[in-house]
Amino acid sequence: MTQIRQTPTAGSRLFSPTRLGSLTLPNRLVMAPLTRNRADADGVPGELMATYYAQRASAGLIIAEATTPNAVGQTYPHIPGIHTPEQTAGWRRVRDAVREAGGQMFLQLQHGGRVGHPDTSGHLPLAPSAVPLPEPLHTPAGLQAAVTPRAMTEADIRSTIADFADAARNAVAAGFEGVEVHAANGLLLHQFLAPNTNLRTDAWGGSIEGRVRFTVEVVRAVTEAVGPERVGVRISPGVEVNGVTESDPERLYPALLAALAPLEPGYLHVEYADPDDPGFARLRAAWSGTLIANPRLSREELADDAGAARAERLLAADADLVALGRGFIANPDLVERLRTGAPLNELRPEFLMHVHGPEGYTDYPALTRASFAAVV
Repeated sequence: MTQIRQTPTAGSRLFSPTRLGSLTLPNRLVMAPLTRNRADADGVPGELMATYYAQRASAGLIIAEATTPNAVGQTYPHIPGIHTPEQTAGWRRVRDAVREAGGQMFLQLQHGGRVGHPDTSGHLPLAPSAVPLPEPLHTPAGLQAAVTPRAMTEADIRSTIADFADAARNAVAAGFEGVEVHAANGLLLHQFLAPNTNLRTDAWGGSIEGRVRFTVEVVRAVTEAVGPERVGVRISPGVEVNGVTESDPERLYPALLAALAPLEPGYLHVEYADPDDPGFARLRAAWSGTLIANPRLSREELADDAGAARAERLLAADADLVALGRGFIANPDLVERLRTGAPLNELRPEFLMHVHGPEGYTDYPALTRASFAAVV
């Protein structure tokens, strides 16, 4: 089934080329990182993932899905990693397929922290403090209650920072243009940022300066490993998922950005960016570098134009690039559909996560002249 896009956006800045560091991007539409649970049981990307990403290579930039930098950081079953030779080789095959199709890619690095389970990773989760996730999570045996994580020692913190740097080196060796450090969505870095999950009284907690330290040190290690131009950082101010509660985002995030600025990462990626929110305007004013905005979309916006109108408003609010997620899932050729005003595929949400195989993954049809003519 298709939906007709109501407002063609041909000629929009969305389709104008731009620069990201040394990269020339053909358009300003970014495919957002999207967890899809299609790696094998050992976290190795296979041919199915190579097909999926190559289908979507017309995005100005693809940020590949959350990928773990070490075994203990795994969140759910069939999440890819990049800490073994086999995982790195699998990602190299994916990257080669996308390069052959003309695309450019960053890889998101994500450590789950307390969002993990021994039945999934084989390890007791590590977190800033021994505060369990308040909700069940997916494991190989189905939904299970979360376990209480072990509070990280100084040695755990230092080794995890080193693992992020090693994962970034592996990603570049696999052919990625860069990596995105995931500091959002209630996962490990966000757990350090939030006062309800970081109860520490040492230098890694307590004050805002202490709570931002882990994220800053991870970004520092990654930029030193692969170069700042190859590094992005994703944040989600005010997004309270996975049991994270932010009591002071209006103070926390300016402090975080001020601490990150001297490291000169290649971009900042703001999740659920709203062009009408004064908080977004403050973040934009505080960040002098490239900013990628990822909007929250209603079902109506997704069906009408996959977020194109909201994306144009974000560009008008001084975002440099706009990341869309579900639109790219359902439309492998989303850029061309938006450029031409062509119909959009309908998203099948039952196949988004915690399922496997090609259904709802690589079987969304690309646009053909015949299908377009049949609608218009």
